[in-house]
Amino acid sequence: MTQPDARGQAGTRSDATRIEAAWDDPKLANILYHDWEAETYDEKWSISYDERCIKYARDRFARIAGTRGWPYRKALELGCGTGFFLLNLKQAGVLDEGHVTDISPKMVEVAKRNGERLGFRIEGRVADAEEIPYQDDTFDLVVGHAVLHHIPDVAQAMREVLRVLKPGGRFVFAGEPTEKGDWVARRLSRLTWWVTTRVTHLPPLKGSWARPKDELRASSEAAALEAVVDLHTFDPGELRALCEQAGAIEVRTVTEELTAAWFGWPVRTFECAVNPDRLGWRWATFAYQMWQRLAELDEKLLSRVVPDRFFYNVLVTGVKPSG
Repeated sequence: MTQPDARGQAGTRSDATRIEAAWDDPKLANILYHDWEAETYDEKWSISYDERCIKYARDRFARIAGTRGWPYRKALELGCGTGFFLLNLKQAGVLDEGHVTDISPKMVEVAKRNGERLGFRIEGRVADAEEIPYQDDTFDLVVGHAVLHHIPDVAQAMREVLRVLKPGGRFVFAGEPTEKGDWVARRLSRLTWWVTTRVTHLPPLKGSWARPKDELRASSEAAALEAVVDLHTFDPGELRALCEQAGAIEVRTVTEELTAAWFGWPVRTFECAVNPDRLGWRWATFAYQMWQRLAELDEKLLSRVVPDRFFYNVLVTGVKPSG
């Protein structure tokens, strides 16, 4: 079988054949899926580069790694997507010089373009996280958001992260799904999809609230491919041990989003299932503010009484030994 080269191409093989092959090749699936998503990804996930998302990125980083050492001089984002995490951390003053990598060529293009729009020049490279194309001891900081669960060999990727970090350098990964949190979120999403698509196609609502069936079919197909690119969920303790086995020290994990995830995932599914013209600024404000309040409840109260493995997201940080 012809394998994709570093630019995500696969010779003369047709797109249909590549898509079929992707079901058995998670790296190819990640290239195709994220290339396809690149231009609409920020809109789909309500990603922005204003104070809302700057605060989100800054708070995630500070919660797991603190504020000491800011700004990190030279930073790399692994699996950058559209550059959401690195660019917002840069705006927050967490880092200075920025570099991004992703297995998806189009995601790298969009991340660089987003940086240019913000007035930042960032270097971008198409790269497999299991073979990071930088020399040893290059970066003061490596970050990633919702990337580890896409990587087939997470242990190898962590060894690569530690290799490219300078001695004493830090890594921070956020937005990774836990095993139990993901189990609940997916079932809430499926239930929401089933109810919403049926109710909005009833005669009184069909004309104004229903999303066309061809768009619903496309969303269902995309969700099916997500099952191929979403490879892992994590137990916080096991993720911590994996990082330590890769050679990291001062490894720490925290979890977040319990009720916020129970609210957020059905909301996101509802938004994908209905006519978007029916949802305006007021809806977006309500959804975001409610998620914020629930996230604060989870952090300040429920995290004290609920075991961390039940929360949806796990964050992890660690340091490369100086010796």
